[in-house]
Amino acid sequence: MSIQELNRLLGNIDIYLLDQILKGRIAENSRILDAGCGEGRNLIYFLNQGYDVHGVDMNPDAIRMLQFIVQSNFPTVEKERFQISPIDKMLYPDQAFDWVISSAVLHFSTTEFDFWKGIKEMTRVLKIGGGLFIRMTGEFGLDQATLEKQGEQYLLPDGSLRFLLTQQILDQMCEEYHFELMEPLKSVWVDGKRSMTTLVLRKTA
Repeated sequence: MSIQELNRLLGNIDIYLLDQILKGRIAENSRILDAGCGEGRNLIYFLNQGYDVHGVDMNPDAIRMLQFIVQSNFPTVEKERFQISPIDKMLYPDQAFDWVISSAVLHFSTTEFDFWKGIKEMTRVLKIGGGLFIRMTGEFGLDQATLEKQGEQYLLPDGSLRFLLTQQILDQMCEEYHFELMEPLKSVWVDGKRSMTTLVLRKTA
């Protein structure tokens, strides 16, 4: 398979989400929601494979581009599956999805209250036994002395202002929202300036 063919198959999928596919964790009959989908970089593979995928994002331009991509390349897929919506107030029934994806979204929360609103809503639409994939900035591996707190976010050494996942927040997610880790937490330490953390969680109740 050529690089071009591989790109058409996978799009620009998050490598850690691809890892879950390769491990066989996302069954072919899964119904998937990308909460904060942007232009759909994590949805191309699933669309190519005929998954029942949906996406929401607050950026109207991103959703219009995603709908255009879907109409142009996947004409049997309804563009209405991809909607302008915040992740903390989605128009889906309870337990509607087998998997919810949140990639590089939650670290834009301005407060811990906003973060928990997103978590609560994603938990609501996820089936019991379903999977929650989260990738966001975290505190893991960072030198706390290099972090400058601004409100409830942190100014990181790379110049970005982010909300950080902490061990305390993870423990609270597992206890209060009934999640368990499918695999150990993983963090990529980027030159001492940023730590990107990946969580793969299962909703247990």
